[in-house]
Amino acid sequence: MNEPIVARHWLATAAPKAVPAIATTTVLALARIWNANGAEHSVGNAALMTVLATGAAAGGATLARTGEGELAATAYAISGSLALAGVAGYADGLPLPLLLWALATVLAYCFAARHWRQDRLDSLDHQRHMSERHAEYAHVERVETLRATTQIEVARVGAAYAEQLAQALTARASLRGFDPAALEAAGLPELPSSERKSA
Repeated sequence: MNEPIVARHWLATAAPKAVPAIATTTVLALARIWNANGAEHSVGNAALMTVLATGAAAGGATLARTGEGELAATAYAISGSLALAGVAGYADGLPLPLLLWALATVLAYCFAARHWRQDRLDSLDHQRHMSERHAEYAHVERVETLRATTQIEVARVGAAYAEQLAQALTARASLRGFDPAALEAAGLPELPSSERKSA
């Protein structure tokens, strides 16, 4: 019932929080590399990225209508990444790509915060459910322990009584001048002797 307490490393806790910034920074860096290798002011490349971003957004809208929320969010994220890459690859300066990078990073954190909050609520609900189950089973375990202890004590008392009875019968039989017939003649009840019990 006792679960080991595992302390997570701070890096393992902080790493998921950095994923949106790393993703948008990676897209910006790749787009600027693409810009330096011939995408700057290239209408064909810009048109390609526009078509891909529009297709991803349309796919996200279709998925959202069918109730696939996670897949729709993924499609929208891909669409935004393609749009950022297209603008950052086409533009000749850094201000516009950096502005779009900052906007994309903020939006990514807004969407991620919603999922993190839901995960935290699910985790708290799971912990509460597990603590209730632990409390319930701990109660059952305590009741069973009390029942077993009671049975052991009853058996111990019975054994002690049998031992004392055997000692009393032995002590009575060893008394000088003890006559069971005299007890019966006097009308007193006779204790059962071990010989009669064994017979």
